[in-house]
Amino acid sequence: MSEQIFVIGAITEQMQAALETQFALHFETEIADSNAWLSAHGDSISYIITNGHDGVKDDYLSQMPNVKIISNYGVGYDAINVTEAAKRGIIVTHTPGVLNEEVATTALLLMLACYRELAFQEAHVRSGRWQTDGNAPLTRSADNRTIGIVGLGRIGEAVARKCAPFNAEILYHNRSEKDVPYRYMADLVAMAEACDVIICTTPGGAGTAKIINQQVLEALGPDGILINVARGSVVDEEALITALSSGKLGWAGLDVFEKEPAVPQTLRDLPNTVLMPHVGSATHETRAAMGALTVDNVLSYHQDGTVISPVPECAAIARLKS
Repeated sequence: MSEQIFVIGAITEQMQAALETQFALHFETEIADSNAWLSAHGDSISYIITNGHDGVKDDYLSQMPNVKIISNYGVGYDAINVTEAAKRGIIVTHTPGVLNEEVATTALLLMLACYRELAFQEAHVRSGRWQTDGNAPLTRSADNRTIGIVGLGRIGEAVARKCAPFNAEILYHNRSEKDVPYRYMADLVAMAEACDVIICTTPGGAGTAKIINQQVLEALGPDGILINVARGSVVDEEALITALSSGKLGWAGLDVFEKEPAVPQTLRDLPNTVLMPHVGSATHETRAAMGALTVDNVLSYHQDGTVISPVPECAAIARLKS
């Protein structure tokens, strides 16, 4: 009998085709009562495929005692209880590397859209106001800015590289200083005071929850721009709305939100925002690469007990099982 995979959320046709030749797939979206189904069949599940948004509910995991790996279709995995998984000897994998450039491009897109007020400019043309009201007001240049990156991991370094043609000075805030040609700032508020733009690329989770708070936003200032392509949890959304509404912060370009897909109406109504529906890596090319790595982690484990890209918390377990 084929080993069985419990699939949470959507996977691509290519992923499904690559897996169903060797595994029996059970899709949460096709099961009327998942808890009841897992209560009856959970002990037959060897693998879980999920994504960074849906993760794995704790009560789901408790009903699948024989799971070997959780293969996460995405780089972020804060919706998975990695501590519990590691305790049980379950390897959690993710898809780092393959989406760095795309997410970094999205961050740059949001920054440029804020500086040049893209939404207003496009509406000015589409509405006919260019003809009736004349030229749109001047905007601001994105060149020669000081840009602070919160979380200088793979995506953060890609952002820094992509900012080079704009003659940007790069500062960064990280858990520790790195051997990079950028200025390290241990104090996030001090970095905000020194920057024109802050770009968030840090992982989510308890350690970074609301790290971008009122003090940071006000330090960034009325001409400052906040860009978030990380997780909605890293920004105090209520403080952000207050800062944008009061003029204490200039602009925000957001691809992620605290309770997505629910975005507060007050945030949607603000003219000094550029909002995207968590599509930082959502291109055909990048999602294909992410899907391939998600599948390859499962296939690799199935073949010889190894995985390609374990999350850091599970790296030691992966080494022991290899």
